[in-house]
Amino acid sequence: MKKSLVTYFSASGVTAELAKRLAKAIQADIYEIRPQKPYTDADLNWMDKNSRSSVEMKDLSCRPAIMLPTPDTQKYDVIFVGFPVWWYREPSIIDTFMEACNFDGKTVVPFATSGGSGIGESGKNMQKLAPSAKVHKGECLNANTSETALADWAKNYL
Repeated sequence: MKKSLVTYFSASGVTAELAKRLAKAIQADIYEIRPQKPYTDADLNWMDKNSRSSVEMKDLSCRPAIMLPTPDTQKYDVIFVGFPVWWYREPSIIDTFMEACNFDGKTVVPFATSGGSGIGESGKNMQKLAPSAKVHKGECLNANTSETALADWAKNYL
């Protein structure tokens, strides 16, 4: 089996729980993508056009700072990148992560949680940020997906 890493950003804890189950199911290492400045409930209020998340998502060049160090991605063959869907795509902090790590020759598999929208163009967006990697389209997964189902899904990439 290929050496794998599950990375994730989680604002509410939903994506974190899914990522932990995935890592356990495929016996992967795990890394949390943490913002230098944590998001508050007010920051995440998508109905407020002036909230931090709304402002970040309007500006495609926005790169929220992440906690360092980032993982040594060169130790892995496959890197799963999990996140909640924001505005029909990956949150800007994922873009920061993609630019901060070396994905040369790696397989990158986006996975997302969502309250109703799909993963959108996240895979294509992430491919642009890691052009020397093979970034898959990715998939929205149900937050309650079992370890067995996660392992079966991940086999497509391992």
